Amino acid sequence: MAPNTNMIAITVNGETRRVPENTSIAHLARMLELDPAKVAVECNRHVIPRTTLETVTLHEGDELEIVHFVGGGDHQDAVKADDSWTVAGRTFRSRLIVGTGKYKDFAQNAAALDASGAEIVTVAVRRVNVSDPKAPMLTDFIDPKKVTYLPNTAGCFTADDAIRTLRLAREAGGWDLVKLEVLGEAKTLYPDMRETLKATEVLAKEGFLPMVYCTDDPIAAKQLEDAGAVAVMPLGAPIGSGLGIQNRVTIRLIVEGASVPVLVDAGVGTASDAAVAMELGCDGVLMNTAIAEAKDPILMARAMKLSVEAGRASYLAGRMAKRRYADPSSPLAGLI
Repeated sequence: MAPNTNMIAITVNGETRRVPENTSIAHLARMLELDPAKVAVECNRHVIPRTTLETVTLHEGDELEIVHFVGGGDHQDAVKADDSWTVAGRTFRSRLIVGTGKYKDFAQNAAALDASGAEIVTVAVRRVNVSDPKAPMLTDFIDPKKVTYLPNTAGCFTADDAIRTLRLAREAGGWDLVKLEVLGEAKTLYPDMRETLKATEVLAKEGFLPMVYCTDDPIAAKQLEDAGAVAVMPLGAPIGSGLGIQNRVTIRLIVEGASVPVLVDAGVGTASDAAVAMELGCDGVLMNTAIAEAKDPILMARAMKLSVEAGRASYLAGRMAKRRYADPSSPLAGLI
């Protein structure tokens, strides 16, 4: 570098750095040993289109956020050959969606995904670690060309933060099908439905296709649908609790009143919980902790796959009526 090169101070992911004047954002990424094609960049709270990273130059005091996807699913043995489901015009055969957080490493995550048969994985958007740009990335283990990435807003507590996160996610990967969650507070991780509804309206107007985490409230679910949600995702129990579906009545009411897919999101702890969700008529189930924190995540992923399929088959078969008294399976006529 020439001694007389003018330097400017900028902030990258919260850290102050000095770079040569007139440095482009793409050049900055390469200086950090990052591939511009694999990250999304926000400069002074404006998402920078990837097509312009080579031409947009940095100025004194610029604040940048550089993000990528981090861990935060051909399906066989389907219940019926044609028993697929569709969300926002996209069709899937597996009704199980899995998360990508809490695994010991990306390799275990990828193995669990394979065992689950899932075709969709949720991914969180987090800052790139610019101090270790060669660290493994989720995309190195789970190919977004083979599995549908569903960017989510995990950890967002305001509509504005959630919207900002998903704008970056769209720039990073081009995905418009997203999972929206806006949390109310840290203890329960229950959704703040006022902020959630606000974010849904904004995102829908911007062309996003939001699948929305919500309370198990039939009225709130319908309001989200009217606001532009392409799927509603009522919680079964608090996130990560493993308590199972606590209110079957309201989940069933949401299913009966919805004209978009309904997927239970949060609270599943074991295979029977997933089967219950499917027996209630839900279109699918989303889970992360139940698999990732199992003693054998790969085996649990397989169990969840089978339980979702069994619950769906049970729902399609139509359960027997409940009776107050016994009804013998064998006829009493002709009894010796």
